[in-house]
Amino acid sequence: MDFALTEEQSAIFDMALAFGEEEIAPHALEWDKAGDIPKSLWPKLAELGFGGLYISEENDGSGLSRLDATLVFEALSHACPSVAAFLSIHNMCAAMIERFGSEALRDKFLPGALRMERVFSYCLTEPGSGSDAAALKTRADRTNEGYSLTGTKAFISGGGYSDAYIVMCRTGDAGPKGISAMIAEDGAEGLSFGGLEDKMGWRAQPTRQVQLDNCHIPAENLLGEEGQGFTYAMQGLDGGRLNIAACSLGAAQSALNRTLAYMGERKAFGKPIDQFQALQFRLADMEISLQSARVFLRQAAWKLDQGTPDANQHCAMAKKLVTETGSKVVNDCLQLHGGYGYLADYGIEKLVRDLRVHEILEGTNEIMRLIVSRQMLTAR
Repeated sequence: MDFALTEEQSAIFDMALAFGEEEIAPHALEWDKAGDIPKSLWPKLAELGFGGLYISEENDGSGLSRLDATLVFEALSHACPSVAAFLSIHNMCAAMIERFGSEALRDKFLPGALRMERVFSYCLTEPGSGSDAAALKTRADRTNEGYSLTGTKAFISGGGYSDAYIVMCRTGDAGPKGISAMIAEDGAEGLSFGGLEDKMGWRAQPTRQVQLDNCHIPAENLLGEEGQGFTYAMQGLDGGRLNIAACSLGAAQSALNRTLAYMGERKAFGKPIDQFQALQFRLADMEISLQSARVFLRQAAWKLDQGTPDANQHCAMAKKLVTETGSKVVNDCLQLHGGYGYLADYGIEKLVRDLRVHEILEGTNEIMRLIVSRQMLTAR
């Protein structure tokens, strides 16, 4: 069993880390305050192949594995987990288009997605259906030209910012088998957005409701087959859970690195605070936690790449463990910074705010425990 990254994987990590340090980190606090990520950033990421991480080389993508992708998101999250997580959403949408879309749909949307000239958002959650996603009520009625969508999507990253939206909607009866997926393009008749949500974290990402009022969708924008949308959505979530865990890991590692540097400079009672044994123990605990989380995450990603029977369970376990570990580590790093950690200029409090939502989205950590326990009971 080889736990070492390949030379190519190390190069992928280093490339993403360097890009984040140069293009994202210097602006992260500014974007957090402004509540906006400049759209000029995305084509620069696309030049590195990050607009189509899982897209096959045959379709001009990077053709990376899920494990490779976690390295990208871990590295970028050293600079800003909010930006990295938004890139993950776009990549999940692009992968769905390649995997499930018709040739015509791929030809229409993939080139722009790969260049990130067209940024995608994912619309599943509704005001009345979060964890119970199959209870969604957004309705798609057939018309002569395609479909008419009516409903509201909530907590949508990129709402009113993105160029296109993959919308889960009901074309059939109640339950998961009545759900289809289709693409609503920005500017479509009947598509509008709610006010900007005032969030605790991920403030750089504009988040709004996506409102569909007899929104006209051409027939060719149906993704795959009618009635398969919920299946498509769930298949994309395992990778999304790994990515969000990787974002927690990278941000927490960045916080620990900054804390190590700070503790060597900060003096109390006549010596640097990193010379106090009690605080050294806390550093060790954080290092052990992050190293353990990293191994567990990469094992889960390997299982997803290999298509092992327990991949879904391991993705759920990794998402829960790593996001909670990341949140604890950044909170402990804030404590070790003392009052300075509470100030925005040091960037630690931003990470505390950003990582909190990782325990909620891509399936709450309570749902992750439910997935694990159900699979344990089924296998006994």
